[in-house]
Amino acid sequence: MKRREFLKAAGGIVTALGISELDLFRLSDRYGSALAQSTPRKLALLIGINEYSSARLNGCLTDVELQRELLIHRFGFQAADIVTLSNQQATRQQIEAAFLQHLTEQAQPGDTVVFHYSGYGRCIELSDEQFSLQQNTETIQPAPNSDLAISSLVPIDGEIVSSEVPIVNDLLEETLWLLLRSLRTENVTTILDTSFHTRNTLAAVPNNLRFRSYPQIGQGEINPLELELQQQLIHQIAPHKLLGSPHAVNLPGLFMTASRTDQPATEAQWSGFSAGVFTYALTQSLWEATPATTIHVSLSKASGVVEQIVGQQQPQLCGQKSQVQATMPHFIPDNNVSADGVVTSVEDDGKTSQLWLAGLQPTLLQYYSANSRFKVVTSLIGETDSTSQAQLQMRSRTGLTAKALLINETENTLQPGQLVQEAIRVVPRNINLNIALDPGLERIERVDATSAFSTISIVTLVNAGEQPADYLFGRLQETTPEAQSTTASRYGLFTLAQELIPNTAGEAGEAVKVAVQRLIPKLQTLLAAKLWRLTSNESSQLDVRATLEVVSAQKQVIIQRETHHSQQAKQETAIGTPPTTVTGSGIPTLPIGSRIKYKISNYGDRPVYLLLVGLDSSKNAIVLFPGKVIAASDSIETTPGSQDIAIAPGATLAVPQTEIDFEWILHGPPAVCETQIIFSRSKFTQTLAALDASREDLRTEEYISVLSNPLEITQALLRDLQNASAIAPETIGAATDTYALDVNTWASFNFIYQVV
Repeated sequence: MKRREFLKAAGGIVTALGISELDLFRLSDRYGSALAQSTPRKLALLIGINEYSSARLNGCLTDVELQRELLIHRFGFQAADIVTLSNQQATRQQIEAAFLQHLTEQAQPGDTVVFHYSGYGRCIELSDEQFSLQQNTETIQPAPNSDLAISSLVPIDGEIVSSEVPIVNDLLEETLWLLLRSLRTENVTTILDTSFHTRNTLAAVPNNLRFRSYPQIGQGEINPLELELQQQLIHQIAPHKLLGSPHAVNLPGLFMTASRTDQPATEAQWSGFSAGVFTYALTQSLWEATPATTIHVSLSKASGVVEQIVGQQQPQLCGQKSQVQATMPHFIPDNNVSADGVVTSVEDDGKTSQLWLAGLQPTLLQYYSANSRFKVVTSLIGETDSTSQAQLQMRSRTGLTAKALLINETENTLQPGQLVQEAIRVVPRNINLNIALDPGLERIERVDATSAFSTISIVTLVNAGEQPADYLFGRLQETTPEAQSTTASRYGLFTLAQELIPNTAGEAGEAVKVAVQRLIPKLQTLLAAKLWRLTSNESSQLDVRATLEVVSAQKQVIIQRETHHSQQAKQETAIGTPPTTVTGSGIPTLPIGSRIKYKISNYGDRPVYLLLVGLDSSKNAIVLFPGKVIAASDSIETTPGSQDIAIAPGATLAVPQTEIDFEWILHGPPAVCETQIIFSRSKFTQTLAALDASREDLRTEEYISVLSNPLEITQALLRDLQNASAIAPETIGAATDTYALDVNTWASFNFIYQVV
């Protein structure tokens, strides 16, 4: 642009943003004269938009609250340094002005900056004339979805201005890249819980799940003020910061998105609140992080939770620090402990408090029952006293907040800001699999399905607005011309993102009631998996670690999990070089035919016992069958049975122990696999008895095999953990139809990876 044209355009954008010309030219001089502050600051800008006029979202304001509480209570941000823009505040101009004034103007080298956006995203198809014009600029590039489309964040005023060629008032993704590159610090974390995935309709996915992407706009034009801001930023930014592709590793710090470009980002409804699935899972994993935890570990855990809830949504990580397998200054908690929540307020009596429980996994929180207990594990941020033994008992819960009562007298008074960890987990004994019917089913199909599911005791049929669904029952969308030519329907079971679960599709013409009955074994398996996930526990006092490795010429560590109290926690290192198939996703990808093994370590001073269950890529339940004791022929007292897998203090066990006995080889079909590794201080007596009932062989060696009775095994497992805890529910006031589990008597790790 010529100087006169640039000044005219700059004057327009200055007026729009409400900043002075002096502020503008301060920006242009920042790289030559800025001095780092002696004490680095922590700044955040959080955007959440629910109240779109054409298609409302429900979870974006919760996302902002999740991030704000996390930054204050876990990462030491001052409330005054966090700016939030919600709903009507989040116009395009106000978002850009807040970024410039709160982040660009204030951030000095070494400071920490967090930018979070939750709301709609979309693709805009440019007119031929505008696309030709933008090809000559340094910023606008086609989005992956279309040769003539670009991606954008939809502000509250992003409605299209009607005209022959619509004018779109969005915040372009390229503008965000330029704003990020305008920052003087490299300690930047950007989180986008939105999607640019092209959609043809605004209809929500069934049962409490919503896509965060608008349909693509055809032949739109960008608001000229947005393009003028881009030109202004280009003139402000040092030339070397404009080079390279922002989709690779050139953006400062860490850049996280809720899904791949070809996948939707979703929000879900839980009991009492809605939230972005990715934001909730990510913030939860960061609540339980310690200073030794890498962002890759946290993202891996979050991605696993997203996969379990939604399916077909894989969070992505890029940015200049995305390849660094180390802790980041802006991701180091201010407290050297993990946490499941925080005391947010204390009533006048000093004993009744309100807790924020965002450190509990979403799959667990919805079943977290009254009389669960927490211990206060740290004092306020900045203090060093961590000896408090105060115990709080949960009386009630609404969404992410709970009311709790101090149940023991301590010298220290209860104060807002104190972190809490689980002590006793109370969950119901009777938990069902929640199934929703696809709204696309005809009325008679829905009637038949409702009747059929009502006869299955382990299934609860749910509707939108009630309990969250675990899976969908629906009709297959045929893709081949031959199949489309017939009117006979096929039925199957789907994830909430409408991905068909392997081996659940029926034959054409199958009656709905027959299809439901056919699915009973798979429903039992999926309920078993839902229950064993409820055992996930890294807060245990057991000092254990489990590592998933690929067996190859060079050891390849894929995933590592350990308890927060592990003796090795402060020495945690990188989890190894990811496989070449991993491209920024939080879920590791392994090719079919890979040989894997788990290495299990016990750093404690007493033996622990091991159980391994999981789902293979066909969603069949699998188990590590222990070796079996064979009765002596001259004895009638010795009963053949499975041996407990014990790990001695200081010992490390490999599964499989030797490759001579068996090899663990990954088979197809391409899909996500899951393993749950459970440790206990006590023997798995009832679990082994149930395992013995499911097999007839007398093999003395361990082996992995498909499990015929997964639900019975999992129910026996929960009884064993209850017995190991030695807590009668009535002693803590819990209902007798609940499990009361002492978190220090067991540990449980979840491993998720994709086979391709």
